[in-house]
Formats: sequence, C-alpha cells, structure tokens
Amino acid sequence: MWIDSHCHLNHERTGGEAPEAIVARAKAAGVDGMLSICCEIEKELPSLLATIKPMQNVWCSIGTHPHDAGVAAEKSITLDQLVKLAQSDDKIIGIGESGLDFYYNHSTPEDQEASFRKHIQACIETDMPLIVHARDADEDIMRVIRDENTKAGKKVRGVMHCFSSGAGLAENALAEGFYISFSGIVTFKKSTDLQDIAKTVPLDRILVETDAPFLAPEPYRGKTNEPAYVGHTGKFLANLLNQDEQTIATRSKENFFTLFNKAKKTWTAN
Repeated sequence: MWIDSHCHLNHERTGGEAPEAIVARAKAAGVDGMLSICCEIEKELPSLLATIKPMQNVWCSIGTHPHDAGVAAEKSITLDQLVKLAQSDDKIIGIGESGLDFYYNHSTPEDQEASFRKHIQACIETDMPLIVHARDADEDIMRVIRDENTKAGKKVRGVMHCFSSGAGLAENALAEGFYISFSGIVTFKKSTDLQDIAKTVPLDRILVETDAPFLAPEPYRGKTNEPAYVGHTGKFLANLLNQDEQTIATRSKENFFTLFNKAKKTWTAN
C-alpha cells in the first residue's frame, strides 16, 4: 500500500537491530517498498548495498550528506566516479541525500556547495533523481539548483526530502519540477505552517517518508522511527487534504515510481 521514500535501515540509531527485522515489520504494516539512503559513500555504500541486495522491493541511493561533505574520502570522489557508481547496480535508484545544512554546519558551506553541485551534475548526467537535504539554506538551495540547470541546459529531477522549510522553497522547488516529501514532522501539533504548505502541494508531487530512525510520527513521537510507521504520516496527510487514505497511498506510490523510475526494473508486485 505504502512506499517509504526515505529511510536509513543501517543507521546506528536503530540500536543494531537487523534490517531484515525492520523490513519484515514494515511489510506486515502494509509497506510495499522502501528506499534506504546513503549518507557517506566510501564508508557506507558497500555494506548498505550488500544488505538490501537480497531484499524484495528495497532500494538504496548513493550520496554524501552535507554533514559529511568535508570528509576527505568523500571530497576525493570525482564526478566520473560518482556517475559510474550510481549506474553500477539496479538497486541504486537515486543520488543523495545531498544538499546544504547551514543549521549544524558540520562541514563548511564551501565544501557543502561543492558536494551539492557534484551530486546535481551526476543526476543530470545519469538522469537519476536527486534527494535534497535543506536546512536553513532555502535561497542557496535554489540558487545552486538553478545555476546547475542553466549550465547543463536541462533540469535536474528530484525531491525535497523531509520537507520542513518555508513556503517559498516549496513553491520554487515545485516550479523547478521537484517533488515534496513529508515525514512525521507534518503530524506534530505545532507544525501548522508545514501543514498549510502541504495543502498547496499538488497530489502528483507528494511523497511520504519516515526518515527512520528519526522523526517518528504521532502517535510514536519520541520513539525510534521505522518504515512500518510511514502509514501514520500518510493517513494524517489524507485527513489534512480531505482525501481518503487509499488515494494518498496510491498517488504517493505512483509518484515514487515516476520519480525513481529505475526502481521499476526490480519491482515485484505483491
């Protein structure tokens, strides 16, 4: 029924629980598939890919999180290497998460922007979607995206993941053809501004995600999040948008396969 468009099956905050158990609970909860995100290519990709390889309808991305943009091993990965790695396996269906995070600034703004540009260029070259992390950097996110689009003469496809920014970024991202993905944050009582933004996003541009193990939706807020909970966010959105639950599940699933079209190669209908 649901697709979790963004989770981290191998993150240390899962408490070391086997990803197989997490996936099994998700499938029992009506989750048909999920995308597990890579945040540090050199350190994480080989083990992540090995983990999800035997799993039905579980995919992964390749990317460097803005927090890790200053890591020497990540900086040394060239555009050509990133492109080749992205195309090396049918289970790799997206590039990222990459972007700008000027709230934590774990990497310098210069390293973050250089990494972000490299990821955008790889997406344009491979026609694979970009998974964008944006925090306290709304104007710079759009500046870099538009700059790279102009240079390439082609628009990068992508999604603003775990959207929690302002209405301006949502409007500008939609205008550039991006999708908007909502996490458990939208279910929080104080997220009224975000809920208002969600009402402005067309149904053919909405995705749902957990960002597990972070940001569990109500009624699990404060607990370790997992893909099994993505339906709670979906149901909340359905009520918010005056839609039935099945409509949001179907539309968000269709949107996932439109954006992450490479997933169709290995998709197995339940």
